Amino acid sequence: MTSPFNIEEIYPDDTDHPVRLPRRQTGSSPQGLAVTLLADYTLRTSAWLPSAAIVALLAEADVSPTGARTAISRLARRGVLEGSRNGRNSSYRLTQTAAISLSIGGNWILTATTTPPRWDGHWTLIAFSLPQDQSAQRRTLRGQLRWMGFAPLYDGLWISPRPLPEPARAHLAKLTLGAIAIFHGRHVDLGTAAGRDPLDAWDIEEISQQYEDFLHRWRALLPRIRAGQVTGAAAVQARTEVMDTFRRFPTLDPRLPVELLPAGWLREPSREVFAAVYDGLAEIAEQHVRDVVARFADGNALSDIQAHTTADLLTGVRHPAYGDPARA
Repeated sequence: MTSPFNIEEIYPDDTDHPVRLPRRQTGSSPQGLAVTLLADYTLRTSAWLPSAAIVALLAEADVSPTGARTAISRLARRGVLEGSRNGRNSSYRLTQTAAISLSIGGNWILTATTTPPRWDGHWTLIAFSLPQDQSAQRRTLRGQLRWMGFAPLYDGLWISPRPLPEPARAHLAKLTLGAIAIFHGRHVDLGTAAGRDPLDAWDIEEISQQYEDFLHRWRALLPRIRAGQVTGAAAVQARTEVMDTFRRFPTLDPRLPVELLPAGWLREPSREVFAAVYDGLAEIAEQHVRDVVARFADGNALSDIQAHTTADLLTGVRHPAYGDPARA
């Protein structure tokens, strides 16, 4: 399942030293898979993984050794990974900045897919105007607005049913250098064909189809997970895929008011299925990652491989070396 939107980044670029996490493409790129793997099993421990082990794990997802090594090298250049060499052997781990961003993003994935409080009927609108020669700045701004839960109602006019927190306003001001205006108010229905419903900024039918596809794909796997029939590499692959797929939903459906949505909206059922798959495979997948790493590292490194659950993501997955993501 792919996003119907062109989303530049899935995680925020709001730390003191932004890190260039890989773009979310159609399907899962080798860089994206590598980041998900390291985040899922080393985020809470700041563990180093031998590069050979990362290559082996990516090979199980049909990434060639050359493609895996290229992905690792590019992630290091982007500031996502840091390396360490011992003789001819090299190891990598997530940088502090990447780990904080991923921890913030993991928490956001869960909190942004919960049922929101009752809507007060107000919309937040952001109008901006940037010259055509500032295309890179326009892309960055649009990506940040999408991450914040906004969608384009018209060109240069983005809308959200939620208030814009002060830190987000300050962040947008830095991005646009004043070429932006923010409004907050109620929609006035003109009662004519010329009027446009603010909800039209989102493709509700497409989002609904994305939820249906997600549930169709993953509900069928739950009986096998409960019966212990998904093991080894298959458990790691399923857990990686369900995370890569589900984390797109907060940008597709940024807690849109249930009062405006069709009956039987599938946000909550999708979240429940995601948790059942992700948590149900955590222990089995963790053991398989340890088994793979054991072929390339001593036993001391294995205890640092720890899977986290959705409950951990909600409370904030972090290692003391990375600090508290809530304060990042």
